[in-house]
Amino acid sequence: MTSREIIRVEKLLKKYEDFIAVNEIDFSVNEGEIFGLLGPNGAGKTTTVEILEGIRTQTSGEAIIDGINVSKDTKKVKQIIGVQLQQAAFFDKLTLVEIVDMFGVFYSVKIDAKSILEKVELQDKFGSFYKPLSGGQKQRLSIAVALINDPKVLFLDEPTTGLDPQARRNMWKLIKDIRSEGKTIILTTHYMEEAEELCDRVAIIDTGKIISIDTPNNLILELLNSGFKGEHKIKDANLEDVFLNLTGKNLRED
Repeated sequence: MTSREIIRVEKLLKKYEDFIAVNEIDFSVNEGEIFGLLGPNGAGKTTTVEILEGIRTQTSGEAIIDGINVSKDTKKVKQIIGVQLQQAAFFDKLTLVEIVDMFGVFYSVKIDAKSILEKVELQDKFGSFYKPLSGGQKQRLSIAVALINDPKVLFLDEPTTGLDPQARRNMWKLIKDIRSEGKTIILTTHYMEEAEELCDRVAIIDTGKIISIDTPNNLILELLNSGFKGEHKIKDANLEDVFLNLTGKNLRED
């Protein structure tokens, strides 16, 4: 992670008639950072991400990525970002190599499909069709497609939802490996353990406003220093740790 700012959001507002989905929020993200957006359903995090991706247009305020105004030059922004696609975007009767090649054509870039699939540890599935893949393999394919244009900023939306503990931990490793290549990652997740494990900083959003931004550790220490006492005694391990210790961390996908 560098100190160079790559994303800046200023007074971002999104209204739908009388409903305010995003309420004049401000934040910035540094290059190479994993930045988490956390919030309950309807908090405004998805709308914020979709504005940054150029999918929605804000009512007012600015969103800047690598010096480019998203609303004024959406096409240019889309050339430097990668977006994790949902499963409905893929064709069941194409092999993984064919899927990646097809999206390369969409992006108008020359790619090595097998090399991209190797990055996400799908080298054993080059000739496999999409439909029979496991949940973890489908998620890794969606990330492979998001990497096709070698983006500076990668948007991951709930990347481990529905995955078993082994697949989730392997996805965490993949995300860290991608960040180690210098890419910036914007992550939305409902798993607090995931945010604590992966994110350099998190923004907690509710009712369209950012309540707090800091490192996960600082936010936890601030709560403890306020006199907070958890309902349950904190242990050095949890049930997921027990599960992984007994069954191993290796993927067991068909």
